[in-house]
Amino acid sequence: MITFIICLAALIIAYFTYGRYLERLVAINPEAATPCRRLADGVDYIELPRWRVFLIQLLNIAGTGPIFGAILGACFGPVAFIWITLGGIFFGAMHDFISGVMLTRDDGRSLPELLGDLLGNHVRTFLRWFTIALMILVGAVFLVSPAQLLNTLINSMSVNMWMCIIVVYYLLATLLPVDKIIGRLYPLFGAAMLVMAAGLLWVIFTQDYTVPELNFHNYHAKGLPLIPTLCITIACGAISGFHATQSPMMARCIGSERHCRSVFYGAMITESVIALIWAAIAIAFFHGPDGLNAALGEHGNSAAWVVNEITSTTMGRFGAILAILGVVAAPITSGDTAFRSARLIVADMFNLDQKPLLKRLYVCIPLFAIGFTVANIDFDIIWRYFAWSNQALAGFTLWGIYLWLRLRGHRGYLALIPAVIMTYITGCFMFSSSQFLGITNPWISYPAAAVTTAAVVCAVLHHLPHIDRTSLKF
Repeated sequence: MITFIICLAALIIAYFTYGRYLERLVAINPEAATPCRRLADGVDYIELPRWRVFLIQLLNIAGTGPIFGAILGACFGPVAFIWITLGGIFFGAMHDFISGVMLTRDDGRSLPELLGDLLGNHVRTFLRWFTIALMILVGAVFLVSPAQLLNTLINSMSVNMWMCIIVVYYLLATLLPVDKIIGRLYPLFGAAMLVMAAGLLWVIFTQDYTVPELNFHNYHAKGLPLIPTLCITIACGAISGFHATQSPMMARCIGSERHCRSVFYGAMITESVIALIWAAIAIAFFHGPDGLNAALGEHGNSAAWVVNEITSTTMGRFGAILAILGVVAAPITSGDTAFRSARLIVADMFNLDQKPLLKRLYVCIPLFAIGFTVANIDFDIIWRYFAWSNQALAGFTLWGIYLWLRLRGHRGYLALIPAVIMTYITGCFMFSSSQFLGITNPWISYPAAAVTTAAVVCAVLHHLPHIDRTSLKF
């Protein structure tokens, strides 16, 4: 329990310490006119209250990530607590906050356009299509999983029928002004996620459950290596490239730069707290990592089953209702914003005015047609490639943050170290995983990832003096 309490306290304290330091580092200017005030269009650029923007951002970046990812990551043992805590503070929250500030100062343009100005036009072109593909993967993942869950709960309709209903909702949420559906429903679902996490925290402290102390033994039933697998499995609770694709939407709604720490850094810290709670209760409820592995093995590796089992047992009917909201509403809220983000990326790529409804429709229809097609591919395959793509994009964003800090006269080590580590992790996964090259010999895959990482570092450092500073707005 002591390890868990220390990690929980560290996350909360970091918001008021490291978060404040980052705020000074980027020179937050409360008087600066934010995009929603300069570019208000009644569709995407709409000023919203800070509390509402925070809850929307939390739902945008979370989905089931800090729940399912934390449960599956807990299979490795209490070492998951360390990755969630250190990753959340020094990787994820820093990544989300500084990229959020950059996007706010860059008129809320989509992430590929921002990173393209820093990393070059070739990277811009690659990231445009890579990010659109990632958004479609996210949309497909969070189209299938809630449809399957709804079919299990209410089996009067088939999975395909539920998917069609969800697609209609996605289309409306993607097309309508941000304050109509997203601005009204997300705060309610965000509050439900927070209440569920608070309830489980109360259970941990008041009921007879034992959260084990830190040890570095790998408990995973299949013996998957901690590096890189744990860092890929627990993404949203520690760091996720998907987050920076969602931040432009809220960068267009923030009324003051002063709100950036609470919206971007605060939402990520909150997500890490949620992930930490779920990792702890998953291990404690099943009496240790071995028990969790066994339970998952008996139920098809279903994290959704674990959520339902824990909440219904510890919190009764109220917990079961919250579980339904968590495993159904949460992925839907990430799915619709993924498609909305894809619309904005395409619009920025082709300079399409998104104020007219018809032009929004022109962009949305092909995206949804592709997404629905992808959703019919085996779910496990979609999820595996999404997880790697997600962390690879985080690496690109971290390198962009490093260059931005260097251009502002800072040494940039706080971004350089996470960028190097995430580049190595995604490279190592690419070499060792059967999804890619499948080199199972660690004496080959690990050094190959190190050489690849060194090459990326050299390329970024060589590129730094050649950045066109006149094109930068921030």
